[in-house]
Amino acid sequence: MDGKATLTIITGPMFSGKTETLIAKIKEAQSAGLVTKVFKPAMDTRYATDAIVTHSKDSISAQAIAQSQDILKHIEGVQVIGIDEAQFFDEELPVVCTALLEQGVEVIAGGLDKDYRALPFGIMPQLIEMAAETIYLTAVCSGCGKEATYTYRKSSEKATFLLGEQEIYEARCEDCFKKK
Repeated sequence: MDGKATLTIITGPMFSGKTETLIAKIKEAQSAGLVTKVFKPAMDTRYATDAIVTHSKDSISAQAIAQSQDILKHIEGVQVIGIDEAQFFDEELPVVCTALLEQGVEVIAGGLDKDYRALPFGIMPQLIEMAAETIYLTAVCSGCGKEATYTYRKSSEKATFLLGEQEIYEARCEDCFKKK
């Protein structure tokens, strides 16, 4: 946080620690005396409606919003914003991030880079391309214990957006993902 606003993307499969890393970066900014605000998609009600929560239950306050443009209504005086589950936001999020950066607001966003079919997830490819820094995290493969970079869906549901946890998803390495 050197004075020039940048976009940092935290990505990887489910269970890789994306939200944990986002929370740590926001707390680091707060420790440096910066004013922060965290946003999450309104559709993500898994743990809390007013916080982002890790799988291990660590949390930080967050504002749930329905559309990316809504972020711009809540940034007065804010120096650093966090965005969790960025893949669930609409196609305007890259435009919103650009507007924030132009206003000098640091943006840290986390989200899945690939969906359960291993296809680029939502607007994440655009955000990754825009980012000054991209942090790629890995998980532990539920099949063999190797490094996992894929999110495997255990259910037969075909919807791209399906909220869930370990009852629906597993992290898998490429070999175990392809075995399905």
